[in-house]
Parts: sequence; C-alpha cells; structure tokens
Amino acid sequence: MTVPAENIARLRQLFYQRIAPRHLKPLWEVLHSLVPPQPQPKCVPVLWKYSDLRGPLLEAGDLISAREATRRVLILENPAFAGESKITNSLYAGVQLLKPGEVAPAHRHTQSALRFVLEGRGAFTAVDGERAYMEPGDLILTPSWTFHDHGSETTEPVMWLDGLDIPIVQLLDTGFCEDLSQDQQQVARPVGDALARYGANMLPVDYQPQTLTSPVFSYPYARTREALERLAKGSPVDACHGFKMRFINPATGGHALPTIATFMQLLPKGFRGSACRSTDATVFAGVEGSGRSRVGNETFEWGPRDIFVVPSWVPCTHEADQDAVLFSYSDRVVQEQLGLWQESRG
Repeated sequence: MTVPAENIARLRQLFYQRIAPRHLKPLWEVLHSLVPPQPQPKCVPVLWKYSDLRGPLLEAGDLISAREATRRVLILENPAFAGESKITNSLYAGVQLLKPGEVAPAHRHTQSALRFVLEGRGAFTAVDGERAYMEPGDLILTPSWTFHDHGSETTEPVMWLDGLDIPIVQLLDTGFCEDLSQDQQQVARPVGDALARYGANMLPVDYQPQTLTSPVFSYPYARTREALERLAKGSPVDACHGFKMRFINPATGGHALPTIATFMQLLPKGFRGSACRSTDATVFAGVEGSGRSRVGNETFEWGPRDIFVVPSWVPCTHEADQDAVLFSYSDRVVQEQLGLWQESRG
C-alpha cells in the first residue's frame, strides 16, 4: 500500500509510540548521532589558572581535614559535564592538598590514578609498602587495586594534580574500593626500591609481569627533565609537539598505566607549533616556563601549574617564548589498544 507523503511523518510517529512500551526505538532516527562522520565531543576547552586554584584549596584545608575528607580534593569539572565529576568524557581530574603533618588514609580501588606534583616538597605517597617522596614535577602512580596513602613530613603545604580513569570504570560498572584497617600501611621496602629494581633498563632475572601497570610507580622530574634535554640535543624538533616523550612500563615498553597515557614535552624557546588534533581528549599542566595554546577558537596563556584541557579532535597549537615544559595525560592507551586512536596534522 502506498502511503501519501503528507501522512508518512504522522504514521511514523504513531508507529514509534506503539513500539516504545516494548522498549524498542528506530535506529534510523538516531543513526547519524550514534555513528557520526567524525568525533563530536561534548567536552569543551577549559583553563584553570593555578592562582585561582591555590586559594580555594588552602581554604578547604581550614574547613576539613585530610582524614575526615579521605582525600581533600577540589574536582576540575568540565562545564560540559556539570555534576558528573569529569574533565573529559573518559577521565577525572582534581587538585589535592596535604597540610603539614597530615595523613590521607590508606585505601585501594579498581580505578587507576596518577599524582602530578604541583607545589611543595617532603610529603610522600606510599604504594604497596613503599614510599615515594614528592618533588614538583614528579609523576607518581597508584595502580589499580594497590593500597596507597599520603603523608606529610614537611612544614609546607603540598599540592598535586590527581588524574583517574573513574569515568571508564563507571562505564564498565567495575568500581570497587576497600579501606585499610589503619591510616598508614606498613613500610615494607626502602624508598627508591622499585626504581632501582625496574628503572635502570634492567629487570630482576626472574621477574614476570603480573599486570599491564608499570612496576615503577615514581618517575622523578629530575630524570624526566634530563631525558628531554638529551632528546632535544640529538633529535629534530617535532613540528607539533616540540620534544615529547611518554612515560612507559619498563617491563613491557608499553604505557605506564593500562588506561591512562602520560607524557612530558619540552617546547624550546621561540617554538611555534603546527596545528594538530587527535582523538584522545588531553589534560595539560604547565611545569616550567610559559606559553600559549590555541585550542579551537580559544587561546590559553599558561605558566607553571596552570591546567587546561583539549577536547577530542579539536585542533591545538602550542607556542613558547622561553623554554617550557608541559605534562599531559589522556586515554590514548585505551584507544590504541582498541585500534581507535587517530591524529591529524596541519
């Protein structure tokens, strides 16, 4: 039976209404949004100046203790995900404060986490019985389902950027958490033990990886900075990224965490980068120097400790008037494992 064109829209709507109680919906009405010709990120570019973060974080320190809060953190929430505790569609970010003498109690969870130190020295993160003392620019990992606590043995506040794969774990409904019976775990190994065992291009002879996570959980900035300098002296500068390196699992050569890719890049003085876009929405934090990044139609002027986010498939260019260093993290490792990651230059 041929249906008059003027009636087809009404008949379709009546059909959709009839099938709705059976929990059915026509694919053809949503196909283009489900399978778009290119990424359509909901995430938007945002810049958080550290000067705007530090005051509220210190004020929070006067209102609630680290023990009471479990983790005294201010979430960096992308305005596109209001109420969802996301900085990108797949990642979480927050800034955490530990005051002198405080302890953030030991627990473990299935979410993987990174700590990138912004300010202060002398606090530590303990992971499965080993402590790593914090210096600005250090990257410290707390892998999935490892007990970890934070403590301060200094007279100054220590602040760091937290990055977690919370949205990924939520998507998969695989979130578990467990508190330790005591605030701080027992020290089982000396400081620097993991780095000595696994971080010198050698492995203990009988070592067999048990997970995809790096056995090294602390990456000191002094070593990272030296590696960048050596790369800059012996390699041509990348037109988009300057001199960029990724943190690795030394046992496998893969990314340091199975769900979060981590990077550090040096932008030499006078660098004017070419435009680049990639499918992994990326969180950046300034480490040294200053510069600017053009993210889509936004221009962000950044310096040390400032944090900004570049959404998926949005063109980005970096510039530096002096030698500058940026830390970043994204879900690139997940996309690579699934064969989804793409980059476009120019």
